[in-house]
Amino acid sequence: MHLREPLRFTPLYQERVWGGRALDAVFGRPLPAGRPIGESWEIVDRPEAQSLVRGGPWQGWTLRRLLAEQAAAVMGPRWPARRPFPLLVKWLDCHERLSLQVHPPAAVATELHGEPKTENWYIAHTAQDAELIVGLRRGVTRPEFERALADGTVEACVHHFPVAAGDSILVRSGEVHAIDAGNLILEIQQNSDTTYRVHDWGRVGLDGRPRQLHIAESLRSIRWDDYEAELVRGSPTSGVIADCAEFRIRRVLLGAGERLHVAAGEQPRLLSVVRGQLSLQAEGGGEKRPFAVDPGDNLLLPYGGTFTFAADATTILLLTENFV
Repeated sequence: MHLREPLRFTPLYQERVWGGRALDAVFGRPLPAGRPIGESWEIVDRPEAQSLVRGGPWQGWTLRRLLAEQAAAVMGPRWPARRPFPLLVKWLDCHERLSLQVHPPAAVATELHGEPKTENWYIAHTAQDAELIVGLRRGVTRPEFERALADGTVEACVHHFPVAAGDSILVRSGEVHAIDAGNLILEIQQNSDTTYRVHDWGRVGLDGRPRQLHIAESLRSIRWDDYEAELVRGSPTSGVIADCAEFRIRRVLLGAGERLHVAAGEQPRLLSVVRGQLSLQAEGGGEKRPFAVDPGDNLLLPYGGTFTFAADATTILLLTENFV
């Protein structure tokens, strides 16, 4: 079989003390009953978590098996079959504020036996007056930060700013950060799960005990010259919203009936619908395949496939590329 279909995966839902039920309320997803769901891992290739293909001829295959047996078709001719998929895509339902945390830069990650993690947040929905925290407040030094940790005033040392639906921000490894309550965020990140908590606002975990902090690792990882990160505000036009060594993300706006064409043999891409709906169109004048892409869906578009999508209504999607 030729791998020329978009790949859609079964979400892996993660219970988190700060999570909620927004994925049901916003996207109509059936969630595990009675649990605060903070994360939905949409596309993942890790030893502890594997995406399973949902629908089509590859139904039930893990992403790892696809790359092992179909690496060239999925990722292109130069992709080693044993190399993991380089990105992790997840929805974050931040019903409550997340911890103040940091991911280690590459050099520090090696020293601490962790993984670097640069990530992009796209704010799909947000409560009134919700904020993000990214970077230090301008002029804050490491000694000041450490004193503030000790006396419980560290919130005054970090950069707060309001956000609205459609905004996005690139958070690089080494930037101290937190997500405020009331944000539903699409996170596209390096394939990493290393997070060091530096402060948790006095919260306890699902077991009723204070969650583990990683003070020494955090202080080693924070970029002390990183002040007041800049937000990319939402816009009524298409354009690049993130561009770094790990990936590039383009926001694409389509009116009803407008089309997006993706050619085979260029590179694999991720397609994420954050508002509206798409329909996959048949290639070569053939009969239309019954494949709708709904709000909240995240697809992997293999290297070997040609795809044309039509917007059923005004649609906002993200195209992630340049990760190979």
